[in-house]
Amino acid sequence: MKMITLGPTTRQVSAVALGVMRMNALTAEQATTILKTAVDQGINYIDTADIYGGGQSSTLLGTAIKQSHLARDQFYLQSKGGIVPGKRYDFSKEHLIASVDAELQRLGVDYLDTLLLHRPDALMDPAEVAAAFDDLQATGKVRYFGVSNFNPQQVDLLQAAVSQKLIINQLQFGLMHTGAIDFGFHTNMQDERSINHDGGIIEYSRLHQMTIQAWSPYQYGTFAGIFLDNPKFPELNAALQTLADTYNTTKGAIATAWILRHPAHFQVILGTMNPTHLTENAAGTEVTLSRQDWYDLYLAAGHDLP
Repeated sequence: MKMITLGPTTRQVSAVALGVMRMNALTAEQATTILKTAVDQGINYIDTADIYGGGQSSTLLGTAIKQSHLARDQFYLQSKGGIVPGKRYDFSKEHLIASVDAELQRLGVDYLDTLLLHRPDALMDPAEVAAAFDDLQATGKVRYFGVSNFNPQQVDLLQAAVSQKLIINQLQFGLMHTGAIDFGFHTNMQDERSINHDGGIIEYSRLHQMTIQAWSPYQYGTFAGIFLDNPKFPELNAALQTLADTYNTTKGAIATAWILRHPAHFQVILGTMNPTHLTENAAGTEVTLSRQDWYDLYLAAGHDLP
C-alpha cells in the first residue's frame, strides 16, 4: 500500500481510505468483513460522518472495529459534522461538541484523529468554531481538524480564527468530476471552461500543505452513478480497459491511479461496500501512470484541452 504524509504532520497514512457512508445497508457481519478487507489491503484510514445512515453507519463501524479486534493505534479515524438533516448547517459550538460526543459513543472510541466541517455554513462564526475546536482538542476528543467542500476564502476565514492548522479538505474529484483543474487548462481562453468555480482550491491546498481527499471518485455528476462499466461512457471505459491490460490490473485500479498521479498527493476515499471492488480499487495505489496515460484518460473522459 502506498503511504502519504497527512498535511503538515508526520503521520503516514494509506493513499486510499475506507469511506463508510453506505455501511448502514450492511449487517454487522458484512461491515466487519469490509473493514477486515480494508485492513488486509493496508488501508489504515477510515472516513465516516455523523449523518451517514442517520448515525447507523458509524454504529456499525464501531461494531466492526470491536469484532475485528483492532487496537486503536492501528487505524486513523475521521468523522465529519455540521450538517443537520433537512438541508441545514450548524457550526455552533454546542452542535459541534454534541456531534463529536455522539460519534464517539456510536464508534465506541475515546477520540477522533480528525474532525472535518462537512459543508460550509453561511452563518459560521469563526470565533465560535475556534472555541469548539479548542474544547475538543483540550478534552482529548479530537486531535486534528479540517474541512470538506470549502473554497480557499472559506478556509482562510476559518484558519484566521482557529489555533489549529487545518490539514484536510475533502472534495469531490475523479475522472468525471474535474472542474477544479479544468479551468487551469483554459486560462486566458474566451470560453466558459476558463471560469474558476472553486477558487483554485487544489493549488491553494498544495500551497498550504492541506491533504485533499477525493470523495466519490468514480461518480459522474454528484450522485448520478458511477462511470465504471457504464455504457454511457464507452470511450472512457475502453481507455481504462486498455491501460488495465497494460498494467495487468482493473479499470477501477486505473481510475484510482489517475487521481493519485496528480502531484497534489490526493487521498482517495473508497466508498464501496463490496470486498472485491474494494480490493480492486485499492490496487490502484500500486500503479504509477505515465503522463501520456494521464492525459489520454482525461481526454477519453470527454474533457477538452486547448
